[in-house]
This record gives sequence, structure tokens and C-alpha cells, in this order.
Amino acid sequence: MHFYYNPVSDKVRRMCWNQGDWRFYWYYRKWQRKTYHIAAEICRIHKVDILHQLNMIGFREPGYLWELSEKTGIPFVWGPVDAKDTFPMAYLKGASLKTRAFLMLKNTITRWQLKHGIRIRKAANSAKVVLSASSNSVRSFKKYLHIDSLLMNETGCSMSEVMLRDIPKENKFDILWVGKTDYRKQLVLALRSIALLDYSDIRLHIVGGGDEVPFRRMAESLGIMNLCVWHGVVSHNEVQRLMQQANLFFFTSVAEGTPHVVLEAIANHLPVLCFDTCGQGDVVNEKVGIKIALSNPEQSVEDFARQIGYLYGNREVLKQLSLNCRERQLELTWERKVETMVKYYKQIVIGE
Repeated sequence: MHFYYNPVSDKVRRMCWNQGDWRFYWYYRKWQRKTYHIAAEICRIHKVDILHQLNMIGFREPGYLWELSEKTGIPFVWGPVDAKDTFPMAYLKGASLKTRAFLMLKNTITRWQLKHGIRIRKAANSAKVVLSASSNSVRSFKKYLHIDSLLMNETGCSMSEVMLRDIPKENKFDILWVGKTDYRKQLVLALRSIALLDYSDIRLHIVGGGDEVPFRRMAESLGIMNLCVWHGVVSHNEVQRLMQQANLFFFTSVAEGTPHVVLEAIANHLPVLCFDTCGQGDVVNEKVGIKIALSNPEQSVEDFARQIGYLYGNREVLKQLSLNCRERQLELTWERKVETMVKYYKQIVIGE
């Protein structure tokens, strides 16, 4: 393997850590253009069989390797790419006017770019294979660009050496929630779901950064403060320890790529309750968890509470979901993804 580097300044690197900063795309486009010239020189000197554009998964900046493919005839592969078309606005109840306006604008821009983005369309049409990071993206590529893409989530799972745990039949039900306290992660849904249940031995363990104060106030108003354990920001090792002690991983996010924390839960034999959307909707199947459909906050709270109640009262089901995680780990490993990618390469190059 040979690596060719295209570094950016410390200033740009610091700016790019601010997710959501629109300046990022201006700098990223410049970086991609320079990378194109590096790639063109490599292709001039060496025999190259495939050009694979493997970016951060956002579709907005497809790079320029498709252009090099058109000039050289070298087959082009793009992805995994995340091309979800809209944020589900129904889940912004209670969000600030600024947040709502920002996401309405973002949804409008996203749809326009998917329909009319020239480089996006050229990259998709030039590719021998487009890999979608989620089923949402598969549907978007079909809807807006009229192409069939292949599903491959952008992250993988590690095979676990964690020992399987006994699921207590009573007197303990620990639910783990992990994420930032922002509008995407929907901690409010987790709190409201717990408030609908009438089990004094449930504990909702909340891990992550951000402003906890509004959510602590909500927990107080819902009368569940005694059922909540606020861990704040903790180390990665501590998250793994909490996963190994919990009964259920409760993931309420409505806008993601493929969240690695869900794969970590599966690696720790921890059953998952989540929405059937984004990458988690592909990763979690009926063998390792339960998914509910996107609808609206009120319906989702009822659906989540009902499923928690079901698992609380059916510990053998919970145990089987935990046992099944081993098989799912194998299906989601990086090694399995490598095998799949090599298969696509061979199909492109030698027609296997």
C-alpha cells in the first residue's frame, strides 16, 4: 500500500471540527481539487485498475475522481455515501425557532442538491458502483438520481470477547442512553417514554455531552428524576462497562449516518431499541433488537414505552436478543465488509 498525503493547515483543521460550519465545504472542495491532481499524476505513472472515492460520507462533496475516470477510462466507485433527503421535522417540537428555520433551509437545500447538483449527478452517473451508507440513501439515489445503489454501512463491528451476561428476571432493569443532548438525539423521547411506565426498578442511564439542565428539569417535571442516572461525559472504556451492565440500549436519534455506538452495543451483546431509520435501521434487525417507525413524538413515546414494557416483562426474549448478538457481530464485521468490497472490485475489473 502506498499513501499520498494532501494536508491542510491547522486553521482549516480546527474549523472543520465544528460540524455544521458551512465554510467546511468551500475548503473541502479546494482540497478535493488538489487531490484530483495528485491522483492524476499517480495514474500517469502507475497502472491503476479502479478509482474509489471514499470520503466522509456526505453526498454534497463528491470530489473529482469521476472526472479522472471519464478522462482515463479507469472504472470509478463512489461510496459509501449518505444521501438522506430530509430531517423529519415532526421531531422538532419544542426546538428553538432558529433550529427549526435552519433545518427547514437545510432540507430545502438538500432536496435541491440531490435534484440539480451537477457534480453529484455526474459522479453518480459515472460510477460503476455507488455504495449507499443506509437504506434511506438507497431510496434517495433512486428517487432523485434514478440509479440503483448498493447498501453498505460505512462502519463495522468488532467481534467481542465480552462474556454473555445473565439477564435478571426481576428487581433490575437498566436502560442505557448515549449521545449529545441536541435535537437530533431526541433525549426528550427517552425521558417521556420512561415516564409512561410504572416500574420503580427501571433506571435510565444517560451518557453524553451538552447542556443537561433542560433535560434534568424535564425529568423533574415528569416525576422520574429518581429513575435517571446522569453520567455526563465519560471515557470510552466506561461506556463499554456501562453497556456490559445494562439490559437495553435505548437509541432515540432521528438523524444519523451509521452510529458506531449502536455497533458497540451489539459488540457488547446489548439488545437495542431504536427508530427504523438511518444506519441503525440497517444494523439492528429483529434478532438483536426492536425498531419502531418514524411517526411523530407522541406516537413514538407510546411505541417506545410499549416495547420497553414488553421487554421488561419478557426477560427470556431479552436474553435471546443478547445471545443473537454474536451472529450479528459476524455479519457486520469489517472483515465481512472487506470481502464484499473485494467482490465488487473483481466484478468491475475481471467480470467475476
